Amino acid sequence: MILNAIIDEQVYTLNVPDPVIERGAEFFDQLDRDMDQGWQMSREWVEAPDRLQRCQIIADKLLTALEKENEKLGMLMAGYILSRLPQVESVELDLQGEIQNNQFRFSEAPGLDDAGARQTTPHEKPASPAASNGATETGAASGAGGGAAAAAAAAAHSDLPSGLNKMQAMAQAGQDVTQVFKVGKAYRFSVMDHASGNWQDSPLIATEAEAERLRQQAFKARYEALQQP
Repeated sequence: MILNAIIDEQVYTLNVPDPVIERGAEFFDQLDRDMDQGWQMSREWVEAPDRLQRCQIIADKLLTALEKENEKLGMLMAGYILSRLPQVESVELDLQGEIQNNQFRFSEAPGLDDAGARQTTPHEKPASPAASNGATETGAASGAGGGAAAAAAAAAHSDLPSGLNKMQAMAQAGQDVTQVFKVGKAYRFSVMDHASGNWQDSPLIATEAEAERLRQQAFKARYEALQQP
């Protein structure tokens, strides 16, 4: 299957073999489970991204993969989009990082149009119980890291400004929760503790994707806490 990625009027043709899409099904489902928690789409927190918004999020990751010349990741991101948006022909990627500005073009053949994509939620498959030992251990480690990160974020909510409107809370949360950054071979982010005036670091997290997911949760928690009366 072919997806054309358009970047600043230059077209990159991604020919994704069917076996890649088939083998990537479990990975694609994991991406959906991550996005089920909500996602920061540029300046807007989206509680429950619809199918089109999810593909816009993945398109942003596709742009990063192309910029870094990561062919394997690029193929997987293109595979996700092709599997979720029937009849998609191309995606025009926004270079400014505005996720919601990633635009899709579809063939004229009957399929899922833009409106249909917004009304449809991804079909989730249950996680396979026959996970390997390595996968089980990684999942447990991620869960532990996630719990510690959530606890650190919750502890940092004391002495916050309160009663902010949505725009004010969004801006303040953006200042209070850093982007994910690399530490050695691991990743972490930091949350401002207003009570002490110090930054609280998340635990070291094995993968950038997991760190980004946990950061999104911390951002959401801070955003909501700032709006409390």
